[in-house]
Amino acid sequence: MAVKLKKLKNQTIVITGASSGIGLVTARMAAKRGASVVVAARDEASLRKLVEEIKRKGGKAAYAVADVGKEEDVRRIAQTAIKEFGGFDTWVNNAGVSIYGMIEETSIDDMKRLFDTNFWGVIYGSRIAAKHLKNRPSKEGGAIINIGSTLSDRVVPIQGIYSTSKHAVKGFTDAFRMELEMDDAPISVTLIKPAAINTPYPQHAKNYMDVEPSLPPPVYAPEVVAETILHAAENPTRDAFAGGGGKALSALGQYAPRLADTIMETSLFNSTQKRPDKPARRNRRNGLEGATGTLKERGEYPGHVAESSAYTTATLNPLSTTALVIGGAGLAIAAAYAFGNKGNGNTPSRSS
Repeated sequence: MAVKLKKLKNQTIVITGASSGIGLVTARMAAKRGASVVVAARDEASLRKLVEEIKRKGGKAAYAVADVGKEEDVRRIAQTAIKEFGGFDTWVNNAGVSIYGMIEETSIDDMKRLFDTNFWGVIYGSRIAAKHLKNRPSKEGGAIINIGSTLSDRVVPIQGIYSTSKHAVKGFTDAFRMELEMDDAPISVTLIKPAAINTPYPQHAKNYMDVEPSLPPPVYAPEVVAETILHAAENPTRDAFAGGGGKALSALGQYAPRLADTIMETSLFNSTQKRPDKPARRNRRNGLEGATGTLKERGEYPGHVAESSAYTTATLNPLSTTALVIGGAGLAIAAAYAFGNKGNGNTPSRSS
């Protein structure tokens, strides 16, 4: 079935993990463009403040306090959307937690807790969303958008368990999409794979290292991901990279896996995933163990942040005759950077 999706201004969108980073930017952007938004996270104070902000600016919003690792909480999100807006058209599984640490040093309990959010939260959300979207009397098209990662394709050390969870999200999303297509369900299922994004992700991670974690360049603004999400809400999209650097890393891992391993184990591991000038802050709050929502869109990355991605813009526009040219240029820039950068925190002056 060819799925036809509503224009954003006519939609109700559910967004999990909406109290910071990508989820927060997406919620604000969707509301500004006329969508009704249902925001979900664990911190009620942040959600209440966000909804008040959106309404004050003339938008429509409601919130549900939820830990997506608990199926009953995810059901409450759907019930809130139905109660407040009569249902929903797009469901964005964005909530996620992270761990920086060697696999042998990470506790099994922490690994399980991460999977509760990153993997089972996506399954709960996708199944609940699909049931609602399949049973709407109008048979209108709807969208399920799962936020994976570049690490859905290519794992990195120190974030091994996080990478593993995103591999699982990719596998689930691909399987679920095919099953819905077999059922001729009017649902578009999208996997979005962000590159390194300047959100509070490192600050909210549980950190086993003795230094503060950072992001490996090139690093992109969260708006790059939000634009990709909202594009998929209106246009059926199988998958998309948010940031050309992510595509470059994925391609390197696919076509030259041993070379990718070497890069990960040397320059990326030693120079860009750690900040030796910042000892780890012990006993800090982290998202794995509790809510950390503070309505912060961006993190503390000290280097250049690309505010746009020519590669992503081109690939989301299938009518663009320059898509392959721009995409290839983006990959070349990112690949060259991966080989030449020594972890100085700078990225190319143009976006890819």
